[in-house]
Amino acid sequence: MVDARPRYRVLIASYLEAEHVARIRAVDPRLDVVYEPTLLAEPRYPADHKGKPLNRSDAEEARWRELLSSADILFDFDQSHIEDLPDLAANVRWIQATSSGIGQFVRRTGYAERMPEVCFTTARGVHAQPLAEFCLMSMLMFGKKFFRIREDQGRKHWERHAGTDLAGRTLVIVGLGAVGQELARMAAALRMHVVGVKTQVEGLDPAEHHVDELVAVSSWRDVLPRADTLVLIAPHTDASEGLVGAEELARLPRGAVFINIGRGALVDEAALVEALSSGHLSGASLDVFATEPLPTDSPLWAMPNVVVSPHSASTSERENERITDLFCANLRRFLDDGPLENVLDTERLY
Repeated sequence: MVDARPRYRVLIASYLEAEHVARIRAVDPRLDVVYEPTLLAEPRYPADHKGKPLNRSDAEEARWRELLSSADILFDFDQSHIEDLPDLAANVRWIQATSSGIGQFVRRTGYAERMPEVCFTTARGVHAQPLAEFCLMSMLMFGKKFFRIREDQGRKHWERHAGTDLAGRTLVIVGLGAVGQELARMAAALRMHVVGVKTQVEGLDPAEHHVDELVAVSSWRDVLPRADTLVLIAPHTDASEGLVGAEELARLPRGAVFINIGRGALVDEAALVEALSSGHLSGASLDVFATEPLPTDSPLWAMPNVVVSPHSASTSERENERITDLFCANLRRFLDDGPLENVLDTERLY
């Protein structure tokens, strides 16, 4: 008997390992999954979704445009046609992103207005484990005086010293989504006192979010004097832009550690440099910056108490496996006319 249900063409728009492509194809026979890696940018590292510079021949470009025009679903945004994607992929109904923080990108490109019938879903939750581990690594490095250990080792210098431990220390997490909750769970295992900051906290149970306290963002500055470590995981929205400046940094206790894995636009970098230079902050671990790549003349590069990470804290060689898990689950929901996970709110930008 012929299956009369609708068929859908899924176009994979960034490099994906063959085993994950096979998993997507196995979801349902109604899916026509198209993957032509010769038309895509070659990855520079595992789970690279932008890839090396791409130069298609005229014939290859014509073929790619044909695939875009026939696609109903895109796995990832097409990096080769950012500006004209709405025109070339006019039949697309759903785009599954490989990143969590796509709100500002969708706003900047005008996709929400230019593709009003398209549903955008994020990779929320996929990067929770590696990002939480990055924060944990950072707290341990500063607590155990890793930089001093490396410096002394390089000088073949033996001098005992005392670090600290994390038990009983207060961790304030601004942004208690999937990443924030995973970090809170890990920190609780180290017996830290964890304060979670969310937009709305009324009626929420702190224990269900793995924190000891829940604080509304409207009063988050009141907890800063207790923060041994402050971690920003919030998305970049109109409300969060410039969230941390000189006033907020001054409220932190002397010797506090600052970690940003949210977005660089949340922080006044000049004020952060001053707080680090003066010794008010003992250190900072930064994966995101106001300008990326971080300009070579930024003082952050040379500061001995700063970790500069090239927006790579979320990246793991297992990332594509996890994104494929999410995409396959969402494909089943899509085929069953069910609600998709991680739908982007184009007004709130997350």
